Amino acid sequence: MAETREERARHWRYEELPGVDLLRARYIRKSFVRHTHEHFVIAAIADGVEVFHHGSGDQYAGAGALALVNPDTPHTGRAGVPEGWQYGAVYPSPDVVAAIAAETTTLRGTPGFVTPVLDDPYTVRLVHQVLRATDEGNALAADTLLRVAVTRLLRLNGGTLPRCEVRTAGARTAARARAVLEERMAAPPTLEQLAAGLGTSPFALLRAFRDTYGMPPHTWLTDARVRRARRLLDAGTTPSEAAATVGFTDQPHLNRHFSRIVGVPPGAYQRERKNVQDARGDLSVASGVWQWNGQQSTSTRTYRPTENTPRPRASGAEGSRTAPWYGTPSASGSQSDSPGSPSA
Repeated sequence: MAETREERARHWRYEELPGVDLLRARYIRKSFVRHTHEHFVIAAIADGVEVFHHGSGDQYAGAGALALVNPDTPHTGRAGVPEGWQYGAVYPSPDVVAAIAAETTTLRGTPGFVTPVLDDPYTVRLVHQVLRATDEGNALAADTLLRVAVTRLLRLNGGTLPRCEVRTAGARTAARARAVLEERMAAPPTLEQLAAGLGTSPFALLRAFRDTYGMPPHTWLTDARVRRARRLLDAGTTPSEAAATVGFTDQPHLNRHFSRIVGVPPGAYQRERKNVQDARGDLSVASGVWQWNGQQSTSTRTYRPTENTPRPRASGAEGSRTAPWYGTPSASGSQSDSPGSPSA
């Protein structure tokens, strides 16, 4: 029974789905700090409840619902019930979503999601089938199911994202501050030094930065460092080298923040990227226990839904199957140190 309380996560890529990150996880004590993603977040909740601060308040996504976050949108994440939450997620790039929208919808401009939570068990099932197809090396199914899922979400909950225009003096100052922090990421100035260099006061800069980017400069900098560390890890840089390059004190410092934003440690993250081709050739990767409503199985790739299990609104041959559980134990993060509250 102790196995059911273990946090596990796997964050990976599949070479036949370029521009898409993939995640399967079960979290109980995990608390994601305020952060953003360069890609869209499409998180399909299989069990439990996730709470994430988005916009002006907390959002709740339970089994059969999707947590949807547009690129560069600050949000958090934590369990909404004692048993935590279990989910699978796809992270398509803006280019991937834009291409699908142009082909299958009438949306114009930059497409995105209108509301952050959508109750749609059918699309939840599609997302899990995408993950299962990548596990099995079924490129045709993975590509097809991803396109169907994104198209359905855009038709049910899609809209045109507003253009990000820097209009006010405060927003222009915040943009200049961000440019300085990006350039001096490894050795950033203090808030007072940053404000003085921009000809403003520390608190005026703090307010302007919060209003423009949804988080204070120090929280944004941590998020930006993790983003850059991800790119370095993808390119083959070791975690210790990546930590030094982006300005973390040492590798444990990177590990702590990386896990609290990405959901897995940097070493596990890099191994999945490095071995993406190996995983296709050998599907017997180390596996944990796939759990659904408390039922355990280590020898099957199917689950048997209970009467309370979310079911799709349309059935099919694959309707009663979901992905096996692959992953590594996930270290829980501590409570959020950013304003707003403790993602997808």
